[in-house]
Amino acid sequence: MKIAVLPGDGIGPEITAQAVRVINALGLGIEMSQAPVGGAAYDQAGDPLPAATIELCERSDAILFGSVGGPQYDTLPRPMRPEQGLLRLRKHFDLYANLRPAIVYPELAHASSLKSEIVAGLDLLIIRELTSDIYFGQPRGVRINESGEREGFDTMRYTESEIRRIAITAFQAARGRSRKVCSVDKANVLETTQFWRDVVTDVHKDFADIELSHMYVDNAAMQLVRNPRQFDVIVTGNMFGDILSDEASMLTGSIGMLPSASINAKGFGLYEPIHGSAPDIAGKRIANPLATILSAAMLLRHSLGQEAPARRVEAAVRKVLAHGFRTADITEPGCKQVDTVAMGDAVLAAL
Repeated sequence: MKIAVLPGDGIGPEITAQAVRVINALGLGIEMSQAPVGGAAYDQAGDPLPAATIELCERSDAILFGSVGGPQYDTLPRPMRPEQGLLRLRKHFDLYANLRPAIVYPELAHASSLKSEIVAGLDLLIIRELTSDIYFGQPRGVRINESGEREGFDTMRYTESEIRRIAITAFQAARGRSRKVCSVDKANVLETTQFWRDVVTDVHKDFADIELSHMYVDNAAMQLVRNPRQFDVIVTGNMFGDILSDEASMLTGSIGMLPSASINAKGFGLYEPIHGSAPDIAGKRIANPLATILSAAMLLRHSLGQEAPARRVEAAVRKVLAHGFRTADITEPGCKQVDTVAMGDAVLAAL
């Protein structure tokens, strides 16, 4: 089993280092090799995704990704900006299914932006289609319209096969959970999402054991803060998923706790924390590595088929939180505030 480790920029190298320690501690004989991506890759090779990095990923079974970006790169031409390295990886490997779990650990329920009684026990999975929709649809651009005025335009597009495969992913995921899928769209306004609803409904015929509901995206946004525990699996398009998954992240108390996976049809995936590169705290050893460690657990489960080790890692994180260990982003009176490396130490001890 081989993993390509792409630490990236900012706090990326610090947090991926702790996840690598955890993977090594499992004793599975996994081979891990590092390569640059994002701003670090641009500094070294003049490209946020060098050919050598792509080649390493192609020889691997999965990618463990840190973070990319920094203010020093903001003036670069758009194709050379760090974020393009991540977008190109998604496109190159057709990583169409983005899985974002939002779990509220009992010890952190009070840290949520909502009342603890609303979020306590939350265990939600948002599945976002990642390689199509308005972000990739053509035509797009800025033009002079018939009235001689400038206008910007983007095109929302989905093919039936793109919708079918993400719907199947959602229904299959629900079978390992509470067997409920809520498909989010804007079918009352957008033809594309009416088509989305029609296709998801048709796919559901092959998953009669799963309860399917539909919800407009504006209502879904409201329900996530009104009663988030009504949801089990949410499946939605690229743009709606981008917004809703970030909203859901704030239910958990800290963005530093949330992992993610982006997977293709062959099970190959890119695994990363959902937070950014946080350049303001890079090098200070205060970043929370738990989201990256939990991303490694998702990697073990979804791309390497190592369910038992994945559960061990997740249990270790729960144990660390139960014993009161906290990084700065989740600290509270009476807890044991630790730095990035010490949190990694605590997870290893729990393992």
